[in-house]
Amino acid sequence: MHRKPKSFDRNLIVIGAGSAGLVSAYIAAVVKAKVTLIEAHEMGGDWLNTGCVPSKALIKSAKVAHQIADAARFGVNAPTATVDFPAVMRRVRDVITAIEPHDSVERFTGLGVDCVKGYARFIDPWTVEIDVERRLTAKAFIIATGAAPFIPPLPGVEQSGYLTSETLWDAMATREGAPQRLVILGGGPIGCELAQAFQRLGSQVTIVEMADRLLLKEDIDAGALVTTQLQAEGVAVLTQHKALRFEGKSVTVAGPAGERQIFFDDIIIAVGRKPRVAGFGLEELGLIVEGRLGNDDFLRTSIPHILCAGDVAGRQQLTHGGSHEAWYASVNALAAPFRKYRADYRVLPRVTYTEPELAAVGLTEAEARAQGVAFDVTRYDLDDLDRAIAESEAHGFVKILTARGSDKILGATIVGQHAGEILAEITFAMKHKMGLRKILQTTHPYPTWAEANKYAAGQYGLARKPEALLKWAERWFRWQRG
Repeated sequence: MHRKPKSFDRNLIVIGAGSAGLVSAYIAAVVKAKVTLIEAHEMGGDWLNTGCVPSKALIKSAKVAHQIADAARFGVNAPTATVDFPAVMRRVRDVITAIEPHDSVERFTGLGVDCVKGYARFIDPWTVEIDVERRLTAKAFIIATGAAPFIPPLPGVEQSGYLTSETLWDAMATREGAPQRLVILGGGPIGCELAQAFQRLGSQVTIVEMADRLLLKEDIDAGALVTTQLQAEGVAVLTQHKALRFEGKSVTVAGPAGERQIFFDDIIIAVGRKPRVAGFGLEELGLIVEGRLGNDDFLRTSIPHILCAGDVAGRQQLTHGGSHEAWYASVNALAAPFRKYRADYRVLPRVTYTEPELAAVGLTEAEARAQGVAFDVTRYDLDDLDRAIAESEAHGFVKILTARGSDKILGATIVGQHAGEILAEITFAMKHKMGLRKILQTTHPYPTWAEANKYAAGQYGLARKPEALLKWAERWFRWQRG
């Protein structure tokens, strides 16, 4: 039996300085709690150093190369784009460097956070040891250690020289050019984003996906549109194919037509991520259940003063989702035992940054059916949107699910240019319980991409015209004319 200290060094200790850990520490400092943030590697975690930031920087360079190659479509004769791959990777590093101060030790120290570099391990439920040199006690803890790429235990995988979304940046930083033959295992958001980017930068990319389609969690129609675009740009898409084994620089996969061998210069494994839970003393405290950090609706582990947030919680894997969970975890940690808040995931948007972008919030049609939710679907195709036509990007759609017999928004999927930006208005409306009629009543500047939301709301209204009233009005106006 562990003895609870009579006093504590800290009100809160946060382990991990990714998005969830940084926000947790920030909130604690703002309310004047004494907080320590422990990080073994780099401040900013995956999202800054190996995730969102570098991938979006790479995607932008790839998009510019594609725009030059596609310039004739806009009446512009441009020379063939030549990709300076080392310069592209230097730019990626420069972008990280430019954003680093936002999450630096200096900034958070200035905010009142005690930042400590080192490995933290629980000695008991109220004490952590940092690199065997220092011990700290706290009244509450937040585990925000993130997740790591999952590597399937396939024969030969360790000898294949595989890369992941974490390791590819250092590997590519020393290359003179993009890999000629690139295989990506996994057709989720990470796999699709990297596939399109590297294809545009000069690689011949092959995606291998076990499921029958890419972007399995997204709306079927939206995922199909992204897949079609990837294939149009030259990406080889192998769905219903399972990797079996590696032999040197090749991978054997099995599909509907049998086995085939695919040779590669590089292979990126992007089949999923698993929470980082090993090495922190969590097993000894009985907090790991079947390899996962068990937690309840309030993000508390089985030891209630030890909470979690972000990827390690295992509920979602989004940078902004980690920040969202951090609010609940930090408030529940600091306000106990007086208040507690159940984490709310109903309005958590997500974006796949391919071109076209795929953005979604709330329920998809498949999820609504699976949950037995009665719903209506309103769809507005972007080939009708003036701004999309003007930019020769008139493809994609806005699809909105509403509760049956109501304009209450249950979910939305947008696929097209700037889909992530367009989605923000719908997310705002859902969060503040505004229906489609409120969006329709809002003046949108013309011509903008955001008008797509207004027109989708208009489609909803047109499908529900008060026919009886309109017939009465028609008779009234006829009588007025005499």
